[in-house]
Amino acid sequence: MTDWRRVLWGLAVLLTVVTVGTVGYILFGFGVLDALYQTVTTVTTVGFREVQPLSDGAQIFTILLILVGVGAALYTLSALIEVLVEGQLRGAFGRKRMEQRISALHDHVILCGWGRVGHAISAELMAAGQEHVVIDLDASRVATVSGPASVCGDATVDSVLVQAGIHRARAVVAALDNDAGNLFVTVSARTLAPEAFIVSRVRTQENEEKLRRAGADRVINPQSIGGTRAAAFLLQPHVTEFLDVVMHDRDIEFRLEEVTVPPESALAGSSIRDAHIRDRTGALVLALRKPDGTFVTNPAPDHVFTGGEIVIAIGTRDELRALDTMVGAEPS
Repeated sequence: MTDWRRVLWGLAVLLTVVTVGTVGYILFGFGVLDALYQTVTTVTTVGFREVQPLSDGAQIFTILLILVGVGAALYTLSALIEVLVEGQLRGAFGRKRMEQRISALHDHVILCGWGRVGHAISAELMAAGQEHVVIDLDASRVATVSGPASVCGDATVDSVLVQAGIHRARAVVAALDNDAGNLFVTVSARTLAPEAFIVSRVRTQENEEKLRRAGADRVINPQSIGGTRAAAFLLQPHVTEFLDVVMHDRDIEFRLEEVTVPPESALAGSSIRDAHIRDRTGALVLALRKPDGTFVTNPAPDHVFTGGEIVIAIGTRDELRALDTMVGAEPS
């Protein structure tokens, strides 16, 4: 039985005792108010005199009422005190444990906003095994966060971002429900963590450029993305569904991944033909992103890998894991 259920159960018993006591005294000839008064003074043991002399039967009834009523009152009072005291202690210890948990995080993601968009982002991060900290101003919302660490506070305030470990975070997502709040989060995050990757939500198209100037690496408009996907399902349903499944269905065998080629990689300086990626790993290279941000789709076999390039490939988990090992290997 939970603590509050114990309190409610005790109150129900106490109310039943008062009702039975009042009815009992009425049957012994008391008026309604006198019967209620006599019951309350008896159960609370305040020691006032009887409203009227008690017969032998009334005295026996009073004895029983004292034994049951006082027990019920003490039980209810102790349960209430326990709930209040333990609640405060639990809250203090809970905050302390959460602070310790956040202080141990490195290269995590800070997710600002626990609305529908925040829920969806968190679900994807959890599925990928990415540690993250949720920030929201609404305590009732924060109480529903299950899994990731959380902070109750205003994400536009620097101290709250610091509390979430902004100096150790690798990325920040501004997913508040208003553009002004996301702008403040972006500015604060960029100032506190110049190297962090910042993704910001935007509601109106005219504010996209403002968020980029404020320091956002990527700006997303959920309404625009939703409209684009809806149109894609109408125009190219099979292609769109395939990409959707590959990107989001964790149970499917094939998936898309990105792997960065470090400068010291054995792959750097080799062509796609000479690297024999398909033969050695089974993964298929779909595109490359150069350090300047430009994409090379369906790269030619004679393309030479350079350090800092990002390889976008498709394959099974094992194939992509083999590709990651191959890309990260140093020259022999």
